[in-house]
Amino acid sequence: MLTKRPFVIEALTALGLLAAPFLLPYLGFAPATINRILVWGLFGLGFDILFGYTGLLSFGQSAFFGTGGMVAAYLLTLAGFPHVVTAIVIGMVAAAIIGYLVGLIALRRTGIYFAMITVAISEVFYFVEFNPLSDFTGGENGLPGVPPPSFNLGFMKFDFNTDLSMYFFLAFWYFLGVVLALRIVRSPVGLVLSAIRDNPLRAQAVGHDIQRYKLTAFVIAAAYAGFAGGLLGVMQGFMPPDAFMFDTSGQLVMQTAIGGPGTLFGPLVGALIWLYLQDFLQGVLHLGSTWKLALGIVFVVLVVFLKRGVIGGIVDLVQLARGGKETHEAPESDPNAVAEPEAPAASPGVAVAPRASAATGDKAVIEARQISKRYGGLLANSNIDFLVKEGELRGVIGPNGAGKSTFFKMLTCEVQPTAGQILFNGSDITGQTVTQACQLGLTKSYQINQLFTRLTVRENVVISALAKLRGPFRMNMLRGVDGVPGLSERVDQALALVRLTERADAPVAELAYGEKRRLEIGLALASDPQLLLLDEPLAGMSPSERVETVKLLKSIREGRTMIVIDHDMDAIFELAEKITVLSEGKVLVEGTPEEIKNDPVVQEAYLGGVHE
Repeated sequence: MLTKRPFVIEALTALGLLAAPFLLPYLGFAPATINRILVWGLFGLGFDILFGYTGLLSFGQSAFFGTGGMVAAYLLTLAGFPHVVTAIVIGMVAAAIIGYLVGLIALRRTGIYFAMITVAISEVFYFVEFNPLSDFTGGENGLPGVPPPSFNLGFMKFDFNTDLSMYFFLAFWYFLGVVLALRIVRSPVGLVLSAIRDNPLRAQAVGHDIQRYKLTAFVIAAAYAGFAGGLLGVMQGFMPPDAFMFDTSGQLVMQTAIGGPGTLFGPLVGALIWLYLQDFLQGVLHLGSTWKLALGIVFVVLVVFLKRGVIGGIVDLVQLARGGKETHEAPESDPNAVAEPEAPAASPGVAVAPRASAATGDKAVIEARQISKRYGGLLANSNIDFLVKEGELRGVIGPNGAGKSTFFKMLTCEVQPTAGQILFNGSDITGQTVTQACQLGLTKSYQINQLFTRLTVRENVVISALAKLRGPFRMNMLRGVDGVPGLSERVDQALALVRLTERADAPVAELAYGEKRRLEIGLALASDPQLLLLDEPLAGMSPSERVETVKLLKSIREGRTMIVIDHDMDAIFELAEKITVLSEGKVLVEGTPEEIKNDPVVQEAYLGGVHE
């Protein structure tokens, strides 16, 4: 992670910015082009937080780029406002407000629908700038006469009216933008944004309000765009109308893809390549209007052969030069192996303790009253009554198509019942979201692993623990993850419970299947749930992995109320104190494992004579 070497990236960025205006001209860069690269790089910083870190592809950034620039230019020209930097900041605030309002609408949809909404927004802003607001924006003529920045300190005056002085003015703001962006992505908010990019379903299920975090990223990107737009007008002495054009948004997306999304510096590298090639193709090769065709071919080649962009390609080359990427992948378990007894692993100084007494009490933790779920003409569940008491481990079994998964989703508020009522600790939670249910202490692990695959094992557990310690949403963007009180202890304890302490820094993609299943359970445990629901925790495991996972479930069972769905009859009979059998969307029978084994109705409907 970036936090392993604090301030190294900032120091290298400062050195690079100081050297660039003296080195890049020897490589054929014009001074004006170097300045434009900084503006596009700053524009791209916010977009990379939105796209590279949060996974939201927006084609509407030109709307905020143009808004910030036009507001600043209007203040400095037609309105006669004397303070350049203040005008740019006001333009940034205007862009952020517009971004907030647009985000409330656009973020109601995801994927391609979100992207299409942002395209429409970009076109709407372009039309408005050219027609109804042309008296303020200059229409197709733009706003000329934007003054350069100037600072009078009394004893000395600074005028940024040359290419070199303007470069250092722009470099100062780009550096501040980088420092702020690094603080954001290193913060708890940044880690949650990465979780949303990787797996929004699971980020929501562990207790994060992903819509508000998405809106935060959208506003951040709009603010960066607005500030960069203001700098563009000041740099050129003219605010061009094409800042609002869809072509501007498309160029930003392509520059980010070329440089490498999710790196913060990708947009700067992409802008450097893009603008240099643009000048070369037009000024040296004299291709005229066909330069876009040539540049498009270059873009396709770069994206095809460098899927993670130039920066990602450089990282791959460095790893190759070092002898290849180290592999920490654990071997898959041998199905015929005999599992040896294993003591629970714990980090030094971390107590692996139960939540409370293991004894089953009389208090009802969760109760379903006559809940049903209908999908059109299909009745998935019908009039189910279900009650689990504190400290109980309940097993739920049933043949395929019995309605177990739908029933589980209703209990965790992933799916709302068509009829009936769900009570948690005596309070009605019917109609609440899965995030609200998790914050109340009701957490689920999934049948198919729902992990954050681009992150490490520890980061996965941290994301879950953050929701418990910080609540569903908190804007502490300028503090490090390690600064959250109690986080490290909670994460270490969860890793120890699922025996992944030694694999904490391994990427999830390198884990064996059995380890991924344990991590799936670890994500649920990290939120310290009052009720833990496990959806087929033994699914897809070899015999030895099943033995290990049953041992794990026994070790975490003490002091916890749990509900387990699985098709492994032996495991359920070994673990559960009471079993509920579902058949055709209804409760067939409930009882102790021994009663279920000997029940002729169960044997006929489910076990099929396996038990003699």
